[in-house]
Amino acid sequence: MEFASFPTGRGTGLVLTGGGARSAYQVGVMRAVADLLPRDAPTPFRVITGTSAGAIVAANVATYAAHFRTGAVTLERVWRNFHVDQVFRADARNMLRAGIRWVAALLSVGRLVSPPDALFDNTPLRRLLERRIGFDRIREALASGHMEALAISAAGYSSARSFAFYESRARQAADAPPWSRGVPAELGIDHLMASSAVPFLFPAVRMHGEYFGDGAMRQLAPLSPAIRLGADQLFVVGVRDDRQQAPRNEDAVPSFGQLFGFMLDTLFMDSLHAAVAQLERLNRLLAQSSVPNPEGLRHIDSLVLVPGADLSVIAGKHARQMPRTVRALLRIMGAANDGGSELLSYLLFESAYTRELIALGHADTMARRDEVAEFLEPSARTITGAAASR
Repeated sequence: MEFASFPTGRGTGLVLTGGGARSAYQVGVMRAVADLLPRDAPTPFRVITGTSAGAIVAANVATYAAHFRTGAVTLERVWRNFHVDQVFRADARNMLRAGIRWVAALLSVGRLVSPPDALFDNTPLRRLLERRIGFDRIREALASGHMEALAISAAGYSSARSFAFYESRARQAADAPPWSRGVPAELGIDHLMASSAVPFLFPAVRMHGEYFGDGAMRQLAPLSPAIRLGADQLFVVGVRDDRQQAPRNEDAVPSFGQLFGFMLDTLFMDSLHAAVAQLERLNRLLAQSSVPNPEGLRHIDSLVLVPGADLSVIAGKHARQMPRTVRALLRIMGAANDGGSELLSYLLFESAYTRELIALGHADTMARRDEVAEFLEPSARTITGAAASR
């Protein structure tokens, strides 16, 4: 599946998928990991990678690489108190202005007025990230050896490819094949905004000579950046179990909102589960092979955490927490009923919902605490003993 592009032996890689508001689950997982580690421990993740909202969580983990628990607590505090207006402008004035512009563009066939760049203005998210993410601190963590690499994925609209923009301590191995989808870069807020720019919902970001959008688009190998950057094993946190789906009304014609939610679900989830299955097949083949290290391939262990509940069902319980303007928009799109809860689960940046997802992520991780401890530390006693002494 993968060739080693960077020196191996670089420890555990963290892989965080996209998922909008669903990434609150990943926040709960990070907090649980912090609870298992000694209080003053640095990050256990040597290579950190993220896509879309997962990239935002990943950047926070990297910012606090020297003090993992501080980062996890800070991250949890932000997500526990989230409101939609911290992510995109949902006030009546801005929503009405965007709606009028869409109608005017439609009536004039785009000749007099061009349609908005996106449905929502996510300027508030940029301002939040500028306050919370410290790329200078990330570079200090790389220089001091607290971590080895950070990668943020984004998809180029002109090139029609998903790229991993990364900063790393090590140079690429001289004998490794070229990594066409890896772009060394000085990471910044634009990379996070581009990675989380869900098509149609949020505007694309121009950087590196073209416009970029959500990194999950055209991302056929979401595990690849961490492996390419030299991780020995992968700690993967997704935001949906593909076996966990609430029954839907099969007789009802799907609304636009339901179709859009289905599109997002496919965008963020399907490639992850396929990649994990492929990795497991490769490991079995390597174990059965009589040729040591055939074609430069290597065994990569993984531990995958996904929600033990359907997050769209949880979102449905908190639908009324959304601002009225957004609820009205969802109603127009046909996403105000149970069939639209999939879309709602990605947009519901409200504390009642995010707190429940954080609690779920924490509980799911603690239910597997021994497995997590053994996976993250050479000596599991170091972690479990520290947790038990509290």
